Amino acid sequence: MNVIISNYPEELSFPLDYTENVKLAAEMVGRLYDVSNAEVSVTLTNDAYIHTLNRDYRGVDRPTDVLSFAFNESEEPSITGGNALNVLGDLVISIERAEEQAKDFGHSMQREISFLTVHGMLHLLGYDHMEEKEREKMEAEQRFVMDKMGIARD
Repeated sequence: MNVIISNYPEELSFPLDYTENVKLAAEMVGRLYDVSNAEVSVTLTNDAYIHTLNRDYRGVDRPTDVLSFAFNESEEPSITGGNALNVLGDLVISIERAEEQAKDFGHSMQREISFLTVHGMLHLLGYDHMEEKEREKMEAEQRFVMDKMGIARD
């Protein structure tokens, strides 16, 4: 799994272990769901930027914790002779929201940022939680991945 991690705005700073947790969580999803030969781009950001994206792309005028932009949701043109890498899409994670939620839920930032990455990755793979049955399935998959990572809910 090729995991490209960036931060926006560029001056946004956070501990290095945040990016390590994101990478490990994305790679675990890649292994468990047989998408190791794939690429995902992850942007770690603040509430202001994710608020703008949430408003512009989802019509929800507030910040959120993670957004997923899947590249495999529609018919893509066939590229011959190109790289066989499966580009899954983009994740955007609010560091501010993750830190606040970790505090509110009383668990570690490692657990929160790993969970948000897993949640977003599952969206990129087609899981959703709009209907009750879908929500139950996605929550079970999230627990499965987090258990495989050895990260329990504190």
